[in-house]
Amino acid sequence: MAILADKNTRLLIQGITGREGSYHAKQMIEYGTNVVGGVTPGKGGEWFEGRIPVFDTVKEARQATGANATCIFVPPRFAADAIFEAIDAKIELIVCITEGIPIADMMRVRTYIDASSSRLVGANCPGLLTPGQAKVGIIPGYAGLPGSVGIVSKSGTLTYEVMSALSQRGIGQSSCVGIGGDPVSGTNFIDVLQMFEDDPQTEKIVLIGEIGGDAEQKAAEYIKTKMTKPVVAFIAGKAAPEGRTMGHAGALIESGKGTHAEKVEALKAANIKVADHPEQIPDLL
Repeated sequence: MAILADKNTRLLIQGITGREGSYHAKQMIEYGTNVVGGVTPGKGGEWFEGRIPVFDTVKEARQATGANATCIFVPPRFAADAIFEAIDAKIELIVCITEGIPIADMMRVRTYIDASSSRLVGANCPGLLTPGQAKVGIIPGYAGLPGSVGIVSKSGTLTYEVMSALSQRGIGQSSCVGIGGDPVSGTNFIDVLQMFEDDPQTEKIVLIGEIGGDAEQKAAEYIKTKMTKPVVAFIAGKAAPEGRTMGHAGALIESGKGTHAEKVEALKAANIKVADHPEQIPDLL
């Protein structure tokens, strides 16, 4: 099995005719992802790469293609509306790559999606990869190898680094999910950990966190009380100075809260092995 997306996923790409959207759409298609359509207002009726139909609205695209997932490459000021449109079209899985969406917009999105049947991954995330089956977003497909280790991460580049380190050791992955590190997002660590716990293909899990907030502490408590599968973790940002945003908008230590030490302590208290650096993860697994 796979979580969230597999070879049967029927994917739309919102913003498919833009620079970023078109580039990554080609990558997803080349990987073998079942991209069934794109959405760009005002360009309905056109064709992407000569074979992927482009629609004016998500609703039209869903009705014509039977799409059940969408990947959003839309500028920040329009991204919230793009998510709302996908929710209204009842798209089951929404992956938003866009970074820089105002927190106020994401708070409105979160309220709306919580009242819907859709799941949002992101925003400001790399998306997800089910090796050998589907690539939804910007995770490089060549880094993955089919297998039984699930990865959930706040960081995009560290996701790729850990995937590559595992693959080079012959340790394959079931699914790799980048949830993003913004303060307000759609899917969190616990959501993905539960999916991996329920997935018969996933035998072990890697959690990649970073400084700021308390998501890792909450995940540690969930792992300790609810999970049976072994988890290995890595926390980025050990040398980050207090009060400075490091990478993601949520990676901010304030008043000594959300520190690297706090998170590592919580994880170790839950009997989770914590790597000192990403290259150590294969050995800990």
